[in-house]
Amino acid sequence: MKTNRRSSSIIYVAAIVAIMVAFSAWLPAQTAAVKSSDASSSSAMQWSVQVDKVNPNDLEVAYSFQVAIYENLLEELNKTKQFKQVFRDGDRKANEVPNLLVLKTTVEKYIPGNETRRAVTTVSGATKLTVRSQLLTREGKIVLERTVNGDVRFFGSNLRATYNLARNIAKAIKQSRWDVG
Repeated sequence: MKTNRRSSSIIYVAAIVAIMVAFSAWLPAQTAAVKSSDASSSSAMQWSVQVDKVNPNDLEVAYSFQVAIYENLLEELNKTKQFKQVFRDGDRKANEVPNLLVLKTTVEKYIPGNETRRAVTTVSGATKLTVRSQLLTREGKIVLERTVNGDVRFFGSNLRATYNLARNIAKAIKQSRWDVG
């Protein structure tokens, strides 16, 4: 009986240690996604960007989709390492930054899709998002404007479309030439 109790205690402690190790590795990665990436900045990277909240534009876009687009945009823009800093909407520190661009994202088309139908048929049930992304100066001058799509057609959750959309927006900004002057 003592052996069973001792072995179950060891398993319990090992499980707790494994969970703590897993979370300790996961948490810094989550917070690092919103930090600036100026450690690898070059002299050409002189602009910072503030990401405004997603405008659903009178469409019935679930709030979870709006938040997922926003959070994925923050992460994907940081990954490009194109901007000195990436700020959230309403961040007071952004007011102190001299070279600040604002990214506005407006949903133009949204088809919610159906995960079950997509998994069963693979030809219907796609989730599709189309947005207009604008990169503006503080004064409101449009520096870059693109219509960008994001979708999930085959396997994956509906929210996967928000990740694909954010990745496509970041890619469009990185690949485009924009003149602020």
